[in-house]
Amino acid sequence: MRKSIGVGLLGLGTVGTGVANIIQTPEGRNPLVGGIKLVRVAVRDLKRPRGASISPDLLTNDPNKVVDDPSVDVVVEVMGGIEPALSLILRAIAKGKSVVTANKAVIARHGEEIAAAAKTSGVYVLIEAAVGGGIPIIEPLKQSLGSNRIQKVSGIINGTTNYILSRIAKEGAAYKDVLKEAQELGYAESDPEADVEGLDAADKIAILSGLAFGGPINRESIPTQGITSLNNRDVDYANKLGYGVKLLAVAERLDKENSIDPYLPLAVWVQPTLVPKEHPLAGVNGVNNAILVEGDPIGEVMFFGPGAGSGPTASAVVADILNIAGIRTIGSKNNCLDPLLEASSWRKCKLVEPQKIIQKHYLRLKTEDSPGVIGQIGSVFGEYGVSIQSIVQFDATEAGAEIVVITHEVEQGKIITSLKSIKTLEEVKGLSSHMVCL
Repeated sequence: MRKSIGVGLLGLGTVGTGVANIIQTPEGRNPLVGGIKLVRVAVRDLKRPRGASISPDLLTNDPNKVVDDPSVDVVVEVMGGIEPALSLILRAIAKGKSVVTANKAVIARHGEEIAAAAKTSGVYVLIEAAVGGGIPIIEPLKQSLGSNRIQKVSGIINGTTNYILSRIAKEGAAYKDVLKEAQELGYAESDPEADVEGLDAADKIAILSGLAFGGPINRESIPTQGITSLNNRDVDYANKLGYGVKLLAVAERLDKENSIDPYLPLAVWVQPTLVPKEHPLAGVNGVNNAILVEGDPIGEVMFFGPGAGSGPTASAVVADILNIAGIRTIGSKNNCLDPLLEASSWRKCKLVEPQKIIQKHYLRLKTEDSPGVIGQIGSVFGEYGVSIQSIVQFDATEAGAEIVVITHEVEQGKIITSLKSIKTLEEVKGLSSHMVCL
């Protein structure tokens, strides 16, 4: 008889409850699920009603008791936050226990430390649920796409902001109203800052960058802009120009300027972005996520599906547990030494300065409605080496006009310098909006 695998669960919120439900209802699932046993669960409040599915005997309000329990083989961390999650993960590793976590904040900031500890202890740290909810993206990047030279990873990796932007685009709804509805539906947290300010997406693209390009990056150095300052008018103008607006997270390999430099330069950023309507990411709406991977020789592949919620995230967590269960079944302790594939051991990466990132730009300028203003703006851009794809005047009235400019690809530094000069023109009253375009 195969020994069952004891699982200790740190956290019994939305995701933790979903994990427990899958483990405790193995009928019709992969046979390995039947070999998983939930043996200990850490919760904040022991008095909170849990329903009949979770025996009170399994519960403790001391997470260390879960990690230290000798019957726990795999520790599942779904608490969120940096501490005490990080300390508990490291404690479990030190005790020779594999870890499954959905905690993108911890992995994005402390992935190297965790990977080194896992290597020393000869255990696994699996993180499929940390990015994309139920979408399998971590394992494909580590295994299925491992033979490719990845050029770019771009995606919609936050369901909350995608839901909000989809509603604004479809209905013209106000941002604050949609955010409130998203909170009522459980798509957004009571404190939505991590989602709407782009912080959650930045955590996730940091993880994907390390896996795609083979080395960790500094999470805190990723240029990040959320959707809180986005104006409905820009969504409307973008639509008229053939674009949708999405909060994108992008990581792209750049050509080395100096072949002697041991570091691989990467452009990594999170920003509201104009996406052409024919682009694969343009049709991803609601709480869905999608991640587009471009590599050689595979070309483009896209991973699409629900990116948040109890079911999708719990599915990814249990899939990682099954991965560990499968390895144990064939009797190999560490036959494919996994901890984040020891990313730090085979390449060093660095982020280029934001001013050197090459992108197309969307600019909305408030101007006087006077002859020649478009020509003056175009001349300044030309003076600084900025090529214009299109320039359109909207809503001309006695009070003024709005001019929308979309540039060709150009270094961000040139845009910044150009705008300083444009703002000095007498006919220009200000820059109302600045986004990037695919």
